[in-house]
Amino acid sequence: MPEYFDSLETRAPEVREQALLAALSRQVAHARAHAPYFAEVLRDVDPAMLTTREALAALPVTRKSDLTARQKAMPPLGGLNATPIGGLRHIFQSPGPIHEPDGHDADWWRIARAMFAAGFRSGELVYNTFSYHFTPAGMMMETGAHRLGCCVFPAGVGQTESQVQALASLQPSAYAGTPSFLKLLLERGVEMGMPCHSLSKALVSGEALPPSLRGWFQERGIRVQQMYGSADLGLIAYETDGGDGWVVDENVLVEIVEPGGTRPMPEGETGEVVVTVLGNGDYPLIRFGTGDLSAIVADSSHRASPCGRTNIRLKGWLGRADQTTKVKGMFVHPGQVADVLRRHPEIRAARLVVTGTMGADVMTLHCDATRDDDGLKQAVAESLREVMRLRGEVAFVPSGSLPQDGKVIEDARRYD
Repeated sequence: MPEYFDSLETRAPEVREQALLAALSRQVAHARAHAPYFAEVLRDVDPAMLTTREALAALPVTRKSDLTARQKAMPPLGGLNATPIGGLRHIFQSPGPIHEPDGHDADWWRIARAMFAAGFRSGELVYNTFSYHFTPAGMMMETGAHRLGCCVFPAGVGQTESQVQALASLQPSAYAGTPSFLKLLLERGVEMGMPCHSLSKALVSGEALPPSLRGWFQERGIRVQQMYGSADLGLIAYETDGGDGWVVDENVLVEIVEPGGTRPMPEGETGEVVVTVLGNGDYPLIRFGTGDLSAIVADSSHRASPCGRTNIRLKGWLGRADQTTKVKGMFVHPGQVADVLRRHPEIRAARLVVTGTMGADVMTLHCDATRDDDGLKQAVAESLREVMRLRGEVAFVPSGSLPQDGKVIEDARRYD
């Protein structure tokens, strides 16, 4: 029989949705009351009215890309924390720089669920190669392993030969880290005459896991599964045995929205991953835009995964939503395209294509619209000038002809 971390993973979808929306109302009320940033941006929101996904979609999106400036203005966490600094356990720093907290709750980032799905069990030794320096990745994995009752070796990164020796000495059964570093350790172990035969499972993150590399590990008796998370949000989704997609964590509300915008995308279409963490009283992130692209597996809201878990599933990591491009010496970003579309509800979808050669840029907004008359074309061109402070062309395209790849801005210029 399949094993699950808890009964939440197999509850009926309608029961889950009711519980998530109830938790959303509580989380927004808590954030407004205790986090200065959310007290401001959610000041006109009545938490009691947040009973549907549509109500959630009306809330503003806070983007990860904005955190550096916000934290500089109000250090160290930009006022997004509901627990004062003295009540937190750590403050970390990721590139940007962006600061992230953690609190005193066990498994604060909720990684244990992904580890359990990857086969980690109580009493095992986890060889953790994520960094413990500056960034929280090492601590994220360690607290998840401890929640399961595992012992952790804090290997960190680098020192390859010493790590090979530690693997040979400790004989761990489980690995946490990037897939490329695991491959490097295994290869170096063979070169040094100290092959590692104890590892049977791994939870990897931080980079892609191509099918060829997964197969390489399988040939060596190691089952490797991926998790998707961030230093700000913790676990977002994770792989399971026989799953078609990455199962979303039970303590988050995940939306796929138009890149750079706020409107949810239809199920199955690519967009930006926006996450609301529920139950985190320390850092209550509401509609947090990750900048990552993904899509919800079609019909996964009504069809359980082959592993038996009933939550919605993501197609995996499909790239970055930040498509900022410089046109005629000025930056153009997806948020500006979204601003133009909001002015013209007749436009169902759009893609800004930049063509030409170096120094001779041509900017054209390709629009899938309900009408294609000269009046709308002129109005959209005027909006482009007002929003982007650049002149651009407008072209209407057949319905449904725009690529569904999540791109809002395409740089098609020639530089040869």
